[in-house]
Amino acid sequence: MVALAANLVIAVAKAVGGLLAGSPALLSEAAHSVADSLNEVFLLAALRRSRRPADRRHPFGYGKERFFWSLLAAVGIFVMGGCFSFFQGFEALRNGAEEKHSGYVMGLIVLGVAFVAEGLSLVRALHQAHRQGGRSGLRDPALRTVIAEDGTAVLGVTLAAAGMALHMVTGQVAWEASASMAIGALLVFVAYRLGSDARDQLIGEAADPEAADRIRELLEEQPEIDSVEALFTMKTGLDSALVAARVDLVGGLDSEVVEEVAVRIKQTISDAVSEADQIFLDITDRQAREAEESPAATGERGGA
Repeated sequence: MVALAANLVIAVAKAVGGLLAGSPALLSEAAHSVADSLNEVFLLAALRRSRRPADRRHPFGYGKERFFWSLLAAVGIFVMGGCFSFFQGFEALRNGAEEKHSGYVMGLIVLGVAFVAEGLSLVRALHQAHRQGGRSGLRDPALRTVIAEDGTAVLGVTLAAAGMALHMVTGQVAWEASASMAIGALLVFVAYRLGSDARDQLIGEAADPEAADRIRELLEEQPEIDSVEALFTMKTGLDSALVAARVDLVGGLDSEVVEEVAVRIKQTISDAVSEADQIFLDITDRQAREAEESPAATGERGGA
């Protein structure tokens, strides 16, 4: 909410100042702020929709909504911010840009106000990440996107101000055009990184290695489990994960005991690893499986 309020105010100020001053760098920053404002709306939608409980159509819940809307935010940064900034830079180089002294002053004042507002928003986001556990707090794609946007905005404002100042001193529009294209390159890079993270989570990213290792340790500690043949995990939301394990139990257990053991193991994992909310155990017989996969059973190496 802080980032959205800051971006809306700054977007209007940059757009008005850019049009009055005829500054390509300032207009690029205005596009950047507009893109950021729309992205905050996307992220607010993600926070609300991802909290919906599971239903028959989505039995594993709606946790991945956060990843989907974060991907849309990355696309918005790329298209509305990066591409428009490149366009402004090329247009300035091709057609030139004449600014009055008052235009420079107005633009620099707007950028100064934007720097303060974006800086405050960045500090607020970093404080929230620290309160949510530092690096672990950055697992939240919404918070991670806000921090990336605000950090990029602070750097982008600095580039725009440097470009305008050099244009004013030298009279060469190439400085301001270069600043605009540098802002575009920065936005494209940030959009790629955020989009790549969201893509990995949407197509089925494994749970954190620490959580997966802890689950494997718990399984191997169970006296009824002879071996853990396979362990699969997948994030289904920010704080939820699906766990599927193929285990070989010790011999001599009847069906009722197996049921009791399975229930106890699931409860043990759920208590120790809070994000493991969907747990499935596949009881397998290693010797039987090895016999099925042997050359004699498959027909390989001359087997029947």
